[in-house]
Amino acid sequence: MPEFLKLIPPHKAVSDFLAAMPEIEPGISSIKTQEAEGRVVAQLFHAPHPLPPFSRSSVDGYAVRAKDTFGASSSLPAYLTITGEVEMGKQTDLQLEQGQAIIVHTGGMIPSGANAVVMLEDTQTIREGEIEIHKAAADGENILHKGEDVAEGEELLNPGTVIRPQEIGGLMAYGYTQVKVYDNPTVGILSSGDEVVPPEIEPSPGQVRDINSYTLSAMLRQHGAEPRIYGVVPDSFSALKKAVDQAFSENDMTLITAGSSVSARDITADVINTLGKPGVLIHGLALRPGKPTILALAEGKPIIGLPGNPVSAIVSSGLCVLPILRKLRGIKTEIYEPSVRAVLSQNVPSVSGREDYLPVRLETGSERTTAVPVFGRSNLIYTLVRADGLIRIPAAVTGLTGGTKVDVYLF
Repeated sequence: MPEFLKLIPPHKAVSDFLAAMPEIEPGISSIKTQEAEGRVVAQLFHAPHPLPPFSRSSVDGYAVRAKDTFGASSSLPAYLTITGEVEMGKQTDLQLEQGQAIIVHTGGMIPSGANAVVMLEDTQTIREGEIEIHKAAADGENILHKGEDVAEGEELLNPGTVIRPQEIGGLMAYGYTQVKVYDNPTVGILSSGDEVVPPEIEPSPGQVRDINSYTLSAMLRQHGAEPRIYGVVPDSFSALKKAVDQAFSENDMTLITAGSSVSARDITADVINTLGKPGVLIHGLALRPGKPTILALAEGKPIIGLPGNPVSAIVSSGLCVLPILRKLRGIKTEIYEPSVRAVLSQNVPSVSGREDYLPVRLETGSERTTAVPVFGRSNLIYTLVRADGLIRIPAAVTGLTGGTKVDVYLF
């Protein structure tokens, strides 16, 4: 029986493949924190001091003793004497006593003796040096306490964490202007097929422009890899082997599109098996589109054979290539795909025993968001251009009925 016919559910295939991959030790570089968005942290950060480093006001108003305001209302205000003002950006040595209030601005230090801040809007000046309090303040109200955000010594970031804008802000809050990150993996991309020509070439009858090298390159770059395009390779063992040997030797992972179906012209698996052990581990997924996907390892490096049809290549890459890429990048935390909950607009068929991924576009109404199927063959790239995301039809069902709530995985 051909290897291709031993179809494996995609999530099991990826799980088994990741387990077969050796532990990765990416290179490490030190870069400016402000340029680290999307990179993966390669060092452990601890908080050298509490954050905030001092208790401060979260509003413009008056620092008070909360018990001096108890029972205060607009009809029966409390009266307090103003004894000073906290200067912004400076430490204060002002001491609050019973019956007193001290002017404090947003971000200003809370003076000793105060345990609440009354908002400016809840006060009224009746004469110079005295205010009315029209609303009682609770203990701790409108105060950001010392260490409320981060305690001294607390872990800030662990190795394997993807840096988002908020992580950059958190590091800058402690003056960490440099950060060690794992180097982005490089990925070689080849397209094979006698009928495929570069995009700048006008195709002759029977020829098509190379789409996959560029869609895959954009996807990889978006997810933290450095793609390298090796061009279009003719359908011959020697030509493909020469190109694959070069890409394999120069990169951390290699992607080959087309040439992965079972036919007399299928040479991709044979070429991959010349690169080293163990070679092809999986050939064929219980998936549509993306069935003729190859997952292989040689000398610890992943080599992925993707279908030539653009939609199939993108779907298969999202399910198989991106999880492998996350391991190559050294990511240890869970990555959640952005999705939207929507209602399917109509019945869609499927075949039991395989996972189907169907492109949909989103239409937002006054009461609900609707997922409208975008039907098209897997070799038609504008099927995806017209879509906002994909819905997954589980292998155990024979389709979904209109009105079903679905998760739309956004591109």
